[in-house]
Amino acid sequence: MHDRPLDGVRVLDLTNVLAGPYCTYHLMLLGAEVVKVEVPGRGDLARHLGPDPQLNAAGLGTSFLAQNAGKKSIELDLKAADGREVFTELVTHADVLVENYRAGVLARLGFGWDRLCELNPALIYCAISGFGQHGPMSQAPAYDQIIQGLSGMMSVTGTPETVPLRVGFPVADTLGGLTAAMSIAAALAGRRADGRGRFLDVSMLEAALSAMGWTVSNYLIGGVEPAPMGDQNATAAPSGTFEAADGPLNIAANRQEQFETLCHLVGRPELTADPRFAEREARKAHRDELNDLLNEALRERPALEWEQRLGTAGVPAARILTVPQAVAVDQLDDRGFLTAVPFPPGTPGEGGTMRVSGSGVLFDNVPLRPATAPPMLGEHNDELPELLHRWRGEGSRLLAGEAGR
Repeated sequence: MHDRPLDGVRVLDLTNVLAGPYCTYHLMLLGAEVVKVEVPGRGDLARHLGPDPQLNAAGLGTSFLAQNAGKKSIELDLKAADGREVFTELVTHADVLVENYRAGVLARLGFGWDRLCELNPALIYCAISGFGQHGPMSQAPAYDQIIQGLSGMMSVTGTPETVPLRVGFPVADTLGGLTAAMSIAAALAGRRADGRGRFLDVSMLEAALSAMGWTVSNYLIGGVEPAPMGDQNATAAPSGTFEAADGPLNIAANRQEQFETLCHLVGRPELTADPRFAEREARKAHRDELNDLLNEALRERPALEWEQRLGTAGVPAARILTVPQAVAVDQLDDRGFLTAVPFPPGTPGEGGTMRVSGSGVLFDNVPLRPATAPPMLGEHNDELPELLHRWRGEGSRLLAGEAGR
């Protein structure tokens, strides 16, 4: 894809595992040149995480492959003088620096915000951490599950009998990465006006609480402490998971007209006149009774048939899919969401391809895709002199006065 919005933007990626790499993966999809700076001989911990022992041993664990396609990899030891010297040169000519160390680690290596500003006043520096760069918890270690628990997320996931439950994927890491990517894009846009760099302090805990939205505001504004409701939607009824003839079915009849249409389509039009169900608040108060009556009718047909019948009539409904079923949905293929890239030569997957995800956004009807496979550790070490030469000679397209270049 040509003319992606971040074409020409140079990103130094000092991140590991998930939140940071997920952030820089999206910057890459938007057009940025992302150079992953890794510890010599070891690299990103995610290189060794995943279900395939052979890929883990090769430094290409599936956890790494998921969000590092399209990037370059160089090895630098920032604890050594020569490594710091090269990194200083890179930072001087970079547009963005992203790291997800514990608060203060980069400063102790000699690259605090004051020093980075001296080297490059236009630098966008984004530090992602569990709790932010200051405060009583700033030095506490944090992983996704720690943030899920501290944010209250686990307290509202599951049923009263099963709570607390962890969300089934690293949602706190993902939210931290997305928040960082959005903030970096905003800072780059702001830099076009004044040429100034920015220091972005991203807290995964705060990003998680922000994303919980209604759940948090129900307590802060409404004074109602959220409680786990399993697969039911607290704001409406009928809205949740129901029982079709061959398995579960999600239905979200959140509007009055959707509820009425649902009742007619399942052959229970009399429910719309029942005082227990006639209007929204009454339906919420009698949720269990309503669900029992609807399940009785829904068990007469398979989930796919209900999905098609209800969806055609404007009632949101769909089967509950497994991950293999979800990635096979025709809709994703139509939009080009998944991209096949080759495994690097000399690896267990050599000669084959892997599929990696996109961003969920089409730019001018074109999907954002990586052009190259995830890099081997230090794959671009030999290209470092050329990279430095090019970065020295190029001004950023997004600096003030150069936005149209």
